[in-house]
Amino acid sequence: MPTTLTIGYALQLFNLKAFHGDTVPEVDFIELSYHVVNYAGGLPLALEILGSFLCGRDATQWRSAIERLKRDSNKEIFDTLRISFDGLEEREKNIFLDIACFFNGEKKDFVMKVLDGCEFFPDIGIDVLIKKSLIKVDKHKKYLRMHNLLQEMGRKIVIEKCIDEPGKRCRLWEETDIHHILTKNTATEMIEGMLIDNKRELSKMLNLSADAFSKMKKLRLLKVLCLSDCDYLNFLSNELRLLDWKGCPLRLLPSSFQPDNLVALLLPYSHVKQLWKGNRPLYKLKMMNLEGSQNLIKTPDFTTASNLEVLILEGCTKLVDVHPSIGVLKSLKLLNLRDCKSLRTLPTKIGMQSLETLILSGCSSLVRFPEINGKMERLKTLDLSGCYRVENFSENLQQAKLRSNLSSLFKVFQGRRTTPVAPVLRLFSGLTSLRELKLRDCNLCEGDIPRDISGLSSLIHFDLSGNSFISIPASLNRLSKLEFLRLSNCMKLKSLPELPKSIEMVSIDDCGSLEVVASPSEVCNLLDSAFIRAINCFKLAENMNALILLKKLLKAFANSRKRFDIIMPGSEIPEWFDIIMPGSGISELFSQQKSDSSIDTIKILLPIYLRKDSEWIGVACCCIFVNNGALWYDGAIHYGVSVNCGGQVIEGTHLHMDEGLRRPIMKDHLFLCYWSRDKLYPFPLEDNYSDGETDNLWTTNYLDHICDELEVSFKGSSVKVKKCAFRIVYKKDLEEIKELHCNTTQSSPNFEHIHQHSAHNHGSVGNTSYTKRKRNIYEEVEEEGPQPKWMQKIFNFMMGQLEKKQ
Repeated sequence: MPTTLTIGYALQLFNLKAFHGDTVPEVDFIELSYHVVNYAGGLPLALEILGSFLCGRDATQWRSAIERLKRDSNKEIFDTLRISFDGLEEREKNIFLDIACFFNGEKKDFVMKVLDGCEFFPDIGIDVLIKKSLIKVDKHKKYLRMHNLLQEMGRKIVIEKCIDEPGKRCRLWEETDIHHILTKNTATEMIEGMLIDNKRELSKMLNLSADAFSKMKKLRLLKVLCLSDCDYLNFLSNELRLLDWKGCPLRLLPSSFQPDNLVALLLPYSHVKQLWKGNRPLYKLKMMNLEGSQNLIKTPDFTTASNLEVLILEGCTKLVDVHPSIGVLKSLKLLNLRDCKSLRTLPTKIGMQSLETLILSGCSSLVRFPEINGKMERLKTLDLSGCYRVENFSENLQQAKLRSNLSSLFKVFQGRRTTPVAPVLRLFSGLTSLRELKLRDCNLCEGDIPRDISGLSSLIHFDLSGNSFISIPASLNRLSKLEFLRLSNCMKLKSLPELPKSIEMVSIDDCGSLEVVASPSEVCNLLDSAFIRAINCFKLAENMNALILLKKLLKAFANSRKRFDIIMPGSEIPEWFDIIMPGSGISELFSQQKSDSSIDTIKILLPIYLRKDSEWIGVACCCIFVNNGALWYDGAIHYGVSVNCGGQVIEGTHLHMDEGLRRPIMKDHLFLCYWSRDKLYPFPLEDNYSDGETDNLWTTNYLDHICDELEVSFKGSSVKVKKCAFRIVYKKDLEEIKELHCNTTQSSPNFEHIHQHSAHNHGSVGNTSYTKRKRNIYEEVEEEGPQPKWMQKIFNFMMGQLEKKQ
């Protein structure tokens, strides 16, 4: 994808073209400039063309041009971008157009499979598009991305081939065009791909006739993402490579449909009872997903599906058995049968030598684990939770020779099993490549966990929740790669041993007897982040002060790119924090937004001087929250923090607490958070806020005098934030944290100053109460010298915008 600029540099480049770089724009143009820069998405070519086009025009003409851009993009930009497209080979053009119309943002591996089935040779084609900067792959090399303007150009190319009659275009995605074709019956054989999605009317039902697709003989790609109603179809194209239809209302696919070319059959939550009658050729099929198809009673014959890699039948609750041919799928990598509650039998023997993930959790009627025919050396994930009727599974696992390769083994729920758990644990202890082990609710008592578990040297995730032991073996400390430890609802657990320094998350909710945990500096000596969740741990809270824990962590996190989060009982905000905000009556500068969906959003304008102040290291936050009268353990809590930097929103961090509680939260709890400077601003501040070599670049000066906005949001079915407090943490604070105590130390500059300034200039802004500790930061700024008039004009504009919102 073409190189894009951050908002600071984008504004500078736009200014050079729109204002010749030597004049300060009127306030009206500042806001309009942001609209243009956002449209350009940081694309230098678009910024230069639009800047030159708008140069010398008045604000009214700018507004008109911006409205026109929303409907019809700039021709000069597209003509320039199209030069790269026109130089492509035909197959590469098809790949580009398919991504622009259907696959932007999709997983690369999935798209490659579909495009390969279309004989577009995507291995070389995708590489060509990347090198020509027409697409890019995300940093994790998982998703394909195309710039919005390039996507718009690609779709415009498709439309231009037949402007007046959508039915004669090769690809369709626009709601109005598809509605016209389906209602007027104007489809033709030209249509190769169709994306149906009622985004504007999500609840509106799409009614399809039996002959809806009868004229589309060359249809390769069909994606139906909206609610639909259709009793039956007379025809589906045999050219289909992708059939993606969520909630498909059909009970049976058309009898004439021959899936010779089908690569991906995705019908989650469909009404299908069985796909078809008899055998069908499935030689090219690589993915089949029928998740949540609760009417499914029969799977197809997989004999011809020699290339099938993914088979998902999760939640097919009426499925009693699967076709025996499933056991000999040599290419199968993922088999997911989770929550197939009626499933009684699997093939007697399975020889799926490529299998990496086998999920049978929740198959409560399953009696026997299949015999392993040959080796399954690639198996990495095995989930048998809830399979309490299955016998002889440990013997069959040994037959499979899994020990050297198994990297993720999920819990074995004992339930009504008579097999002792100790032999199973001894089986696990030899798995040196094991990464994930879940033994939740296995009724493990004191002594059941082997004293030496250091053999699990690759273990990352260890879940022992809901058991009855009193202590954990000290050998846990030798698990040098352990990151996640879950001990929730271990009601008899009294203490935690010293934990490995690799630990990132410790969950000890409802451990009512727990009194002692290891030194926080040891628990949370991490590479990136730490999370301690101790809900309803009242004995622990009596023995460990929250502020002491916070300060120890601050000491450990000095000069590192880290964040931490702590939840534990507590009802008072420590005085160490600079400003305390109640849950209502907060002004625009310290605002809280609530909605019916129980979302708390708190926004704070950060002090202007922070961008150039090298002494601050992060921001600390402390919230008091309660249950809000709902059953919190039935829902989940999510919180996130982001910074709005002069119009560019930076997602700093997110935390999802999806693991619900078994008991309601009993009293007020403290939520302590710390975000380092690098977490809030994941780029060097000078990249976006550089002074530059030219003093007359208004973008630099403008950004230097607009406060960044820190937003902390809480979302959950039951969470209610009563109070919230913040403190900017400085290097000198770390020096002051020599002795752990709860007395107030010398305060750092705080958020209150902006509030005072606003209240002084604009009158009362509410009944907000806060702790007053320092003089106004703007007085300090003024001591450095008078500010330019144009700067005051921009600042007044900013404050005026805030006043309008009130």
